[in-house]
Amino acid sequence: MTERSLADWLSYLEQLHPSAIDMGLERSRVVLQRLGLTKLAPRVITVAGTNGKGSTCAFIASLLQAQGLKVGVYSSPHLLRYNERVQIVGAEATDAMLCEAFAVVEAARGETSLTYFEMGTLAAFWLFQQARLDALVLEVGLGGRLDAVNLLDADICVVTSIGIDHAEWLGDTRELVAFEKAGIFRAGKPALCGDLEPPQPLLDHVALLDAPFFLRGRDYDLSVDTQSWSWFGLDHRGEVLHLAQLPLLDLPMENAALALQAYAVMQLPWQPELIREALQQTQVTGRLDRRVLNWQGKALTLLLDVGHNPHAAEYLAQRLANRGLPGKRLAVFGLLADKDLKGVVAPLLSEVSSWAVAALPTSRTREAVELQAHLHNCGARVAAYASVQVALEAQCEQASDGDEVLLFGSFYCVAEALDWLARQANGGVQDGFAG
Repeated sequence: MTERSLADWLSYLEQLHPSAIDMGLERSRVVLQRLGLTKLAPRVITVAGTNGKGSTCAFIASLLQAQGLKVGVYSSPHLLRYNERVQIVGAEATDAMLCEAFAVVEAARGETSLTYFEMGTLAAFWLFQQARLDALVLEVGLGGRLDAVNLLDADICVVTSIGIDHAEWLGDTRELVAFEKAGIFRAGKPALCGDLEPPQPLLDHVALLDAPFFLRGRDYDLSVDTQSWSWFGLDHRGEVLHLAQLPLLDLPMENAALALQAYAVMQLPWQPELIREALQQTQVTGRLDRRVLNWQGKALTLLLDVGHNPHAAEYLAQRLANRGLPGKRLAVFGLLADKDLKGVVAPLLSEVSSWAVAALPTSRTREAVELQAHLHNCGARVAAYASVQVALEAQCEQASDGDEVLLFGSFYCVAEALDWLARQANGGVQDGFAG
């Protein structure tokens, strides 16, 4: 087994279980127990939510690392390399580490069938145990209650936001989604929620567990002006903490505020300058991710965002509306078939002057002709292309100095753009981040 390459392992895992998603913890728990994976670190922070999980996890990890703690982060999906999903003390797991972990889990599972995600989660847990870490930050893959990440009992449980996504698995109302996400909460352990209006099932579950509850708008919040932002929250004793005139961030400050509240209940040193620096240094590829691109003598801005549901699209539109743009904005857009096309497109129609659409490199994609027809019916200027990369080049061709090319709608979209950028030999690409 250990002779397999990482690509071989991933191909094998894709064929291991009859369905890609099979909600439930029973099978994974059997293998977890065989592996002896129980308490993997002194602090385990689990983050669920419809949007904002990735940046919230990144902010929490940055705050912990600023204290000199050895931190492991598990996230999904990846953009270019599977290795991105498992970070140990700031570095991606190597191919060799992942192959060894998969071999260990494969030997332990016996006749127990596991999905791709379940195998990957257990492999990550095994690697974290070997690394003897001080803290783990775990991003839920889907929902919460029945997600493999929820095999571990978290010391701090965080729900970022509650919206409609993956309705076939989580339900088509916010109440049903909230119930699934509240499943990560544990009796007596701090529970945090960044949603300003959490549905009643989440509140009921917190009360049932008698968990200390920290809610945005009540126990912590933020305020933002044109030059800075401020935060207040509560520590583990219920005493009020303040941070004023923090520099504006490119990533969602709502998620930074939630991460600050999570940090505030951990009984770690409260050092404002160190906290400020940790927040500023936090980056997440593909989330409000701004690149400056010199394309055929033109200075263009390329903005990458993995937003793929109405909640994310509304947030993206708000950020775009608040940020001045000297030129025009051209979009490159693709979407999966199970996503809400109307809900994703509607908030951005007024922010985009022209659209280039393409199918994504997956069988789950919406076809370009469907995207084109919908946008045309919305009155948008739109053209369809054979691939995301062809669409991106077409928009760069049409753009003028000072224009912005917005690429969004899916992890697949952003991955295609990152691959395209990587292949621009001497293309004059400079990394930057959206303001």
